[in-house]
Order: sequence, then C-alpha cells, then structure tokens
Amino acid sequence: MSFSTLGLDAELLSVLDTLGYQTPTPIQQAAIPEVLAGHDVMAGAQTGTGKTAAFALPLIQRHLAREESEKVIRVLVLTPTRELAQQVHQSFVKYSQGLGLNAVVAYGGASINPQIDALNEGCDVLVATPGRLLELAIKQLIDLSTVETLILDEADRMLDMGFIIDIERILKRLPETRQTLFFSATFNDEVFALSKTILKQPKLIEVAERNATAAKVEQRIYEVDNKRKAGLVAYLIGSKNWQQVLIFTRTKQAVDDLTKELGKDGISAAAVHGDKSQGARDRGLEEFKTGQVRALVATDVAARGLDIEQLQYVINYELPYNAEDYIHRIGRTGRAGKEGLAVSLVSPKEKYLLEDIEKLTGEHFVPQWMEGFEPNLMVQEEQASSKRKPSKKALRAKALGQSGGGKPKSGKPRRR
Repeated sequence: MSFSTLGLDAELLSVLDTLGYQTPTPIQQAAIPEVLAGHDVMAGAQTGTGKTAAFALPLIQRHLAREESEKVIRVLVLTPTRELAQQVHQSFVKYSQGLGLNAVVAYGGASINPQIDALNEGCDVLVATPGRLLELAIKQLIDLSTVETLILDEADRMLDMGFIIDIERILKRLPETRQTLFFSATFNDEVFALSKTILKQPKLIEVAERNATAAKVEQRIYEVDNKRKAGLVAYLIGSKNWQQVLIFTRTKQAVDDLTKELGKDGISAAAVHGDKSQGARDRGLEEFKTGQVRALVATDVAARGLDIEQLQYVINYELPYNAEDYIHRIGRTGRAGKEGLAVSLVSPKEKYLLEDIEKLTGEHFVPQWMEGFEPNLMVQEEQASSKRKPSKKALRAKALGQSGGGKPKSGKPRRR
C-alpha cells in the first residue's frame, strides 16, 4: 500500500515523496481514512510507528480542501510536555511545506511574547501544553471557538501528570460539535474513562497488542545494588564504546547526581528535567543529538517527545513507578523499524516495579549479573529483615507529586 491509496491530495503526496515517505505504517493505514471521514478516533500503537503523521496528514489534507482562507485555529493538539509539543509542531511544519498551513507551538517555561506574535500572524494548527494554552485563553489572546478537531497526544501521560482539571477547563472553551482524537502508545483505565466522556462513537484502532513494547528493541535486565548503578552505567558506556545513550531516572536530583558522576568518569553528559529552563533543556537535547555529549540523563519529561531516529541505546537507571512509562522510555530506541537495546538496572528494592512491568506487557524478564557488579546478597537479606517496603501507592503518589489522597500537593495540576 502507498500513501496515494489513502485519498491524500497530490500536493501533500509530493511533499511526502520529497521526505522519502513511501509506505504508510499500520497505524497510518488504519487511522488516516477514519480521521479524513470525520470520525472520533482512539488510536494506540507502539512508539516510533508514526502516530503523529497518522493524525497530522489527514488534517493537513482537510486544510488543502478548505475553500476559505481565513487563518483561525481549526486544529488544537494538546501534549503533556514541552518536548513533545515541539516535536509535534515540527512534524506539522515538515509535512505541510509550501502548502500554506500555519502551525504555532505554545508551552510554558519560555517567554510568551514570541508565541503571541506567532499567533497574531495567523494560526491554523495550535500545538500546546495545557497550562500555557489556558494562560493564553484566560488572557483572551486566542479564540478557541473555531476549533474543529482536538487531539490529545499521550493522553495517559497528561492524566498521570495531573492535567485532568486543566483538560476539563479547556473542553469548556471548545465547541461541543467537533472531532476528537486520542493517540498514545499506552491506554490505561483512566484514559478509557475519559474517552467515554468526550469521544462520540469513536473508532478504536489498535495495530498491536495493547501496551506492547517495540518489537525490535532488545530488553536486558541487570540486577545491581543501588550504590553501584552509576559505576555500571559508566562501565557499559565506556567498555562498549556507546556514543549516544539516553538514560532515565525517576527524580531530578538523580539526574544531576548521575550527570556529575559520569563526568568524573570521563563521559560527557547533559541533564534534562523539569527544573531546567527551556533554553537549558533545548541546549542539552541539541548537544545530544549532534554528538557533542555521549549521554543524555533525563526524567520522564523526555520519555515522550524525544525523537532521535538513530538512537540505539536506552538505559533505565531507575525503573519508573508507572509501568506504562517503561514502554515510552524504551520506545525512544528502535524507532522507524530499526533495532535498539534497552538496559534496565534493577536493585533489590525495585523488583516489585519490574513485576508491574511484566504484568503490563505480558513479558517475563530474567535479570542478569554483570561481572564485577554482582549484587551483595548478604546486605540484601539484612535490609529485607530490617526495613518495611513502602507501598506502591505511596511511592507512585510521591513520584507524581501527590499526597496520600491522590491529589497534587498544591491542589493544582502541574504546569508545563
């Protein structure tokens, strides 16, 4: 099958041909006709399979078929992070080269003035994070009454990050008659519950087993004591001469600490997390993409939205509290059908997190020991007998910035 069989305009097909896009991926084959037909869609597919093009291409096609030329916001894409907003915006720009479509991106952590200037020049497609979008709307700097299509990209992550209140406030500002699309690599119960309230007779598209990991990513688990993880990361990168490695931790402090430790071992690394300014985050990502640093150490803020086609190696320095985040993390490698390797370092205290991942993915992992970094079994036994393991609920709540009651500590959703 080719893109020409999906009913796309000749001008759009010409752009795709210039970009080297010949054959649509399964998610694109299934979703593009449904979006073109105006249906609400709930689509799930593994990371790196072309989900952005699956909704961007038919919406660009609709723009080309429109007779009126007035620049008003007809497409609104909501994303949970700045990085994903940037990536989706860049995709719209790339796919609509020379086609007269204006796409604008808006997110927090950066000056609002350039974003306002871009909006004032005319906007057909607005890609935004919830917090910044509400800021623009409350200040009456944008008009959302003209929105025809709403896309929630990575809806599960937005709910995990406490954006449900923001989403509900945004929905009240949108026309009731509209097309709504959900796209994600994972769908949990919360996403399905939300879909029932805002999607109308949606077409459910799943091109792979739900919550499956990328097919061409080799997953390797090393059991190692927590205090020896940094040393093992440095050893893996140095001894195997890995030149581009994305490393995930759970906390901002762990990002900073590991970045410093890698520097001491002669491995150049950049840090990316929510406390970094947008400029610092952009510089870190650029240095990593261009090979100026060998390692990028990040929290899950980078798990969705970081697209490096040639990335081969991902390391989970710490397993995530939410099993769905594991799928998104390792999905940063093995993109566009290429092979990749995902290494996870698991301390004795994290084994229950590995069990959660196994339940979600339906896979069974056998941890290995790396010679010279074997876990100290005597210490493990002592720790097991003297300490009580925190509950999963308490740990997840802490990771998401929530109190024991499941609400954000501040009572407000986190802003991006």
